[in-house]
Amino acid sequence: MTKKIISLQISNGSYRSFIDRILALAKNNQSSYICVANVHMTIEAHWDKKFASMVNGADLVTPDGMPLAKAMKLLYGIKQERVAGMDLLPDLLLKAQEEQLGVFFYGGTDEMLQHTKEYILKLYPQLSKHEYFSPPFKPLTEEEEVLIIDKINNSGAHLVFVALGCPKQEKWMASMKGKINSCMIGIGGALPVMIGIQKRAPKWMQKLSLEWVFRLYQEPKRLFKRYLITNSIFILLLIKDLINIHIFKKK
Repeated sequence: MTKKIISLQISNGSYRSFIDRILALAKNNQSSYICVANVHMTIEAHWDKKFASMVNGADLVTPDGMPLAKAMKLLYGIKQERVAGMDLLPDLLLKAQEEQLGVFFYGGTDEMLQHTKEYILKLYPQLSKHEYFSPPFKPLTEEEEVLIIDKINNSGAHLVFVALGCPKQEKWMASMKGKINSCMIGIGGALPVMIGIQKRAPKWMQKLSLEWVFRLYQEPKRLFKRYLITNSIFILLLIKDLINIHIFKKK
């Protein structure tokens, strides 16, 4: 079941149900992809209808950001748990270890992936299959694309964690559906947080929808303009949708 929030069809349900649905796709080696949506992705999709179609074509679109979870309550009266990539990634790795599922990390620099490998070996020593690939920072040729598809499919991966950043990772996953026989998940900035390269906001900031403030503090030059513009637009569009809903109810 999904509900539209501005530009995206956001899946709803308990956090545990998302884990179960992702694992079901993975165990069946179903070519599928999961988009972990936040305010940035929502506004990107608002401006780019083609991108919106790619995200809405995903098997699941999780409410990663607390603003999306709260918007579900404001617009539809649904109390929605946040389903954040930073929680999904370690929880899915734990499940993969318990159920002997293979994983593949696609994206990030060679250095980041080396840190990831060391982290996996230390924290998930019983994880049976885990492979890593850092793609070139340029458009892939058809030959390179085929080689990557074969590499992932031959790895025996059930879960492919894609760390290319939004919107690149969502576009890549959409283009790989039907080609890669795994469940792909766009984890974006969750990977550097998990392995300790970046810190995550304290729990109290997460609960108050202030995690973006913590990230802005860590990377002010890169994120200031994005948050200033996207957060403002998100609030305005949400207010517009709220007004439209109340007008429709009165009619």
